[in-house]
Amino acid sequence: MAKIGIIGGSGLYEIEGVDITDDLMIVDTPFGQPSGRFMAGRFGDVEVVFLSRHGRGHSISPSEVNYRANIYEMKRLGVDAILSVSACGSLREDMKPMDFVIPDQFVDRTFKARETSFFTEGIVAHVSMDEPVSPEITKVLIDCCQKAGVTVHEKGTYINMEGPQFSTKAESHLYRSWGMDIIGMTNMIEAKLAREAEIAYASLCSVTDYDCWHPDHDAVTVEVIMNNLKQNIANAKKVIQLAIPEVGRLKEFKAQQALKHAIITDPDVIPEQKKITLAPIISKYVQ
Repeated sequence: MAKIGIIGGSGLYEIEGVDITDDLMIVDTPFGQPSGRFMAGRFGDVEVVFLSRHGRGHSISPSEVNYRANIYEMKRLGVDAILSVSACGSLREDMKPMDFVIPDQFVDRTFKARETSFFTEGIVAHVSMDEPVSPEITKVLIDCCQKAGVTVHEKGTYINMEGPQFSTKAESHLYRSWGMDIIGMTNMIEAKLAREAEIAYASLCSVTDYDCWHPDHDAVTVEVIMNNLKQNIANAKKVIQLAIPEVGRLKEFKAQQALKHAIITDPDVIPEQKKITLAPIISKYVQ
């Protein structure tokens, strides 16, 4: 069975039905501390590792999340696939609040010092991001949304803004003119790092608002987001509960070969300490 990692976003801090056997202490990774404690357990026959992206109590801003530490520790814990859950704003009329979107593409518009690669300081790798999410998990999430009886949009482009402020109207209209479908502050970075770590990754995005472009809706506020998210969080949990055993039964993922032809640096010139640091990720290719 594949080992499943779940990254919970705003409003999702646990999954009922997961028998937590270990509330792991916060550890220092080579990239610093992750967002918080990893909770390990089982959902039926499937091993599960859960992490709250913004920490317990939602104390970490999207710009301050240590994405590298989070994904690195997921890899070190043996996770094969990550189900990411997050809130998002809609940039399309037909993607309504309370709907779910399974994005198939991302655009990165972050500009602060978010570290987006494990391959720095003596080692270079160029992974393919043409299909940034796992097709295997995406299919499962779509099927499980349908089984759960929720409205799901089977694809969409997620634009990853910087935040933590919401968009101006000018920005919102600009993103719509580009053909973007939903907007959020976190998922693109996770997708990049998961691909480098050869972990299959896909997002379940819960639409909470129309950003600020819609003339018939008020500007987005935390109150609006949380009210809609609280109403939809039970549906998100239902989808994840259905998805865990289905993803667990998958025997292989395309992402597990992402580094096969990506590491360009001659192994003889990679610093020994870097080889040790990245051993959980590169040991299959670099001794």
